[in-house]
Amino acid sequence: MSDPKSAEGAVLALNAGSSSLKYQLLHPDTEDVLADGIAERIGEHDSSITHEQGGESVTEVRALPDHRAAVESAMAFFADRGTDLATVGLRAVGHRVVHGGRIFHQPTLVTTEVISEIRRISTLAPLHNPANLIGIEAVRALLPEVPSVAVFDTAFFHSLPDAAATYAIDRGVASMHAIRRYGFHGTSHEFVSGQVAEFLGRPVGEVNQIVLHLGNGASASAIAGGRPVDTSMGMTPLEGLVMGTRSGDIDPGIVMHLNRVAKLGVDQIDTLLNKQSGLKGLCGENDFRTITEKIEAGDAGARKAYDVYIHRLRRYIGAYMIELGRVDAITFTAGVGENAAGVRADALANLQNYGIVIDDERNALRGRYARRISADESTIDVLVVPTNEELAIARQSAEVVAQL
Repeated sequence: MSDPKSAEGAVLALNAGSSSLKYQLLHPDTEDVLADGIAERIGEHDSSITHEQGGESVTEVRALPDHRAAVESAMAFFADRGTDLATVGLRAVGHRVVHGGRIFHQPTLVTTEVISEIRRISTLAPLHNPANLIGIEAVRALLPEVPSVAVFDTAFFHSLPDAAATYAIDRGVASMHAIRRYGFHGTSHEFVSGQVAEFLGRPVGEVNQIVLHLGNGASASAIAGGRPVDTSMGMTPLEGLVMGTRSGDIDPGIVMHLNRVAKLGVDQIDTLLNKQSGLKGLCGENDFRTITEKIEAGDAGARKAYDVYIHRLRRYIGAYMIELGRVDAITFTAGVGENAAGVRADALANLQNYGIVIDDERNALRGRYARRISADESTIDVLVVPTNEELAIARQSAEVVAQL
């Protein structure tokens, strides 16, 4: 970006993960991206940050002990390229916050009270909310005059039907400890479902769809007329599909068994299920490219991991087809969903009797654009639609500050 004035009215969107920080400086109205970057492996010895601006990309390996250091490094990259974010006239900074609990179900202007409440409910997302908060506080210190807006990953699923949101445990215990299905990746599911309706040329209120957000974290949703009626993640992002390092659905009795028989403590079990399970736990890898290479080389462990992944995915697709009754579209998004043609084909294989037919040539095409991969005779549209959480965060943040 050669002209710093082009940032006037832009929004800085921050998307903090447990060990990463993605950011984008963009205009939410025109969708023009002025700069973006990602800090990776935060807190590890080989952390790095990549910044792209003005047609140039720079990657530096540097110490990033926490998300505050990542935010400060990103700001320094902007400053080095002549863009002082404190003075260019930013409209807002939008922050992804993973868990909003029972209170936050709309984009919210960040205040001291909001920060305190996000901190209070961080026990519901101990891997993510603390990192989100560090990013928020760092930005407020560096850009005190720019409004910060929290966009909650659970917000889209706040109005799930009671039957889908309720766990069958003692209702008093559930109420006292805020136990319910909250759902996650809501910003992505909401954005993609809107893009699907636009692609089909139909109002979102007329489209029944299944959205499959498949990345290192993975989730599925059933959306009827723009309203979510079910989702795979639950009280935490651990429930549901097999993921890169997370187990997804397991028998709760396994937790007690590991405690009583294996003598594992709560923290050890937490680490096992969140960081040492899923694809990584099954075959030692959570990168689909590496897993595919291992399968092609005859690795039985990689094949088993892949088969378990696909089995779980198909089970959710089938359940949501029944729950919706009529399905107009099934959409793949996020890193794996957008790039792994084999996963898409295997997830929907042999479903011709249900109106689902994949076109192999269409499915093999690559590119970051919305496209149909189903055959002409398929009665259910199968799509690949890139997600853009940063754009969604920027749009929602701009709407909040416009009301100030």
